[in-house]
Amino acid sequence: MTILLFGITKDIVGSSTLSVPTSSATGRKIPKTVKELKEFLGETYPELNKLSSLAVAVNNSYANDSETINAYDEIALIPPVSGG
Repeated sequence: MTILLFGITKDIVGSSTLSVPTSSATGRKIPKTVKELKEFLGETYPELNKLSSLAVAVNNSYANDSETINAYDEIALIPPVSGG
């Protein structure tokens, strides 16, 4: 599963994309929902947990935590945005 990263999320991870395993070969639970993906990423990159908010888009639409995800979805992490 490939995730597109923007803003501070890109800085935290150190890349504009991130691959998340879609098999249990790693011994970790495979994320099946947006909530599980956020938890997986928070364990892997604890700095993400410090963000005031973190939106997830699945296939170009904002997704709630209960939305199911799979390896073929286009997923993006959208950090809080400030502006003036």
